[in-house]
Amino acid sequence: MKKLNGKVAVITGASKGIGAAIAKEYAANGASVVVNYSSSKEDADKVVKEIIANDGKAIAVQGSVANAGDVKRIFEETKKAFGKLDVLVNNAGIYKFTSIEEVTEEEFHRQFNTNVLGILLSTKEAVKYFTKDGGSIINVSSVVSTSPMPGTAIYAATKGAVDTMTIGLARELAGRKIRVNNIAPGGVETEGSRTLGMIGSDMEKNIVAQTPLGRIGQPQDIAKIALFLASDDSGWLTGERIQAAGGLR
Repeated sequence: MKKLNGKVAVITGASKGIGAAIAKEYAANGASVVVNYSSSKEDADKVVKEIIANDGKAIAVQGSVANAGDVKRIFEETKKAFGKLDVLVNNAGIYKFTSIEEVTEEEFHRQFNTNVLGILLSTKEAVKYFTKDGGSIINVSSVVSTSPMPGTAIYAATKGAVDTMTIGLARELAGRKIRVNNIAPGGVETEGSRTLGMIGSDMEKNIVAQTPLGRIGQPQDIAKIALFLASDDSGWLTGERIQAAGGLR
């Protein structure tokens, strides 16, 4: 039996990378999936098309998680299409690595609005749609929350906030049978990391050299953990942070 049969999941920032891999993994395991995207409509439609071609159920819904009106609409569309909500994956995130001399108010607020406020707004809206049976919320953090590299001060701070929010929300929502957990990936090969220039660079070599399992991560590595956290297999876990980095510390 598929692990998520009959479940409905919203994955934010799911048009590519880790989010797309999670969406496909959930659909393959029986979930009806909402593929949220901010601007990459073509990529989101491609993910949905692939899921449907493999006999899954999915829709794409545009919306910025940093905008309360957009977030409200994402969950309204979820309810309209699938009738309920069982799983929320707060995956949408942005980053820009800069030296302290290049830090600006605008960049600080840009990253915090998506990476931190976005989780709060999405969770606030999602709890209106979970049934009396509860559900699972999965936040996506990063290894940099506890081991930041030079130039990542803003991004690492947003992910440190994600770690802390996960614990607070887990305690707050436990009475409603809503579990809240956190995945902290290490280096993962995605469109974003390729655009950043990490793949094939000295940065990638350094990450691999410090990773006991000896390779860069792949989106599917994270998707398998997200599947576990969404399923009943993790029913006794809440408020946890799983560092998914091949042993990198």
